[in-house]
Amino acid sequence: MPLFFDRWLSTVRILLVTIWAGSIWTIGYLAAPLLFATLSDRVLAGTIAGSLFRAGAILSLVCGLGLLTLLWRDRTLVSRSTALRLVLAMLACVLLGYFGLQPLMAALREAAGPSGVMAGSTRTQFGILHGVSSFIYLLQSGLAVALVLKTR
Repeated sequence: MPLFFDRWLSTVRILLVTIWAGSIWTIGYLAAPLLFATLSDRVLAGTIAGSLFRAGAILSLVCGLGLLTLLWRDRTLVSRSTALRLVLAMLACVLLGYFGLQPLMAALREAAGPSGVMAGSTRTQFGILHGVSSFIYLLQSGLAVALVLKTR
């Protein structure tokens, strides 16, 4: 029975890592850029991208917390402590990037009104926040590569 349970934990762990990393890469580097390249209305593209990033952030929390639980119990993974650190770092990126910076960006969008943040006086502030948020997302993406390699 313990062997079956260890295999089951390992399989679920690999699935969670795959789902998490795949969602980060798909949303950030495929879906969101395609929205801005395809839609002529940049406000609409930003709104849809924001919805995708919101869903991705929630998925990240679910996968991250699930992985923390599994890694805590899984004694078969050789690089368990490294994987735990990577998961914690990725969760910190989600908390800081989405739950820390996104509300500030949303407040700027709301203050700008229907003309959008790029047309108003909030353009510089929004650009800085967007740049920092993009860097955090890039960092999380790189950590996801490391996590995939450490947990295979």
